Amino acid sequence: MAFLSQIWRHPVKAHGREELTHIKLSEGATMPWDRRWAVAHEMSKFDTNAPSWQPCGNFSRAAKAPQLQAITASVDLPNQTVTFSHPDLKKLTIDPDCEADSGSFIQWVMPISPPDRALPARLVRAPKRGMTDTDYPSISIINMTSHAAVAQHLGQEISNLRWRGNLIVGAMEPWAELDWVGKSIRVGQAELKVREPITRCMAPAANTKTGERDADILGSLRSGFGHQLMGVYAEVIKTGDIRQGDPVELL
Repeated sequence: MAFLSQIWRHPVKAHGREELTHIKLSEGATMPWDRRWAVAHEMSKFDTNAPSWQPCGNFSRAAKAPQLQAITASVDLPNQTVTFSHPDLKKLTIDPDCEADSGSFIQWVMPISPPDRALPARLVRAPKRGMTDTDYPSISIINMTSHAAVAQHLGQEISNLRWRGNLIVGAMEPWAELDWVGKSIRVGQAELKVREPITRCMAPAANTKTGERDADILGSLRSGFGHQLMGVYAEVIKTGDIRQGDPVELL
């Protein structure tokens, strides 16, 4: 039976990841503290006077700045802070809602931001939801066997963290997750409706340890499988706790 192998959240969109052993998913919501903030770049149309969800083109992301893939994050819930690490930078702990700390974060990330791209300008957040790549609050799900098929076609070992998924599922057939679209699944005590497959950009080309682009992910998907898909987006339709090792079943 398919099972939940890993749980990940990304407190700041495209800027770090944190592994969890368990979490509560809530109906109609993103994973708690997942994409809670995003980094609006200097050309962003994000309106700080009327904050709302905006498409990913308004934010700094690994598709344009591959070094961001090497950031890790750790949330301190009691203190409402996040600690960021990168192999080429000193650790930084901030309260992302603090204006001064927000400025410190922008300065921290500047050295790994390409100067020929729109530069990071400010940390922002939308009320009551994470800044997912979808206009609805989504949870992203990755099938480890599909990931393994891509790695085999590439002829090199790659981390599943390149896909920046929330739920990593094991013991499935390759690409079986694509058949879930339009159907519901149960993960632990939670239930999710699978909405759509995830079409991939350049972000997964970057190594999650070094931030260097070292794999032709898009080329491998196209030549080996005839598409640019990896994983699916789902929406939580029943509140419940999930934890590593929980069964994942199609309803």
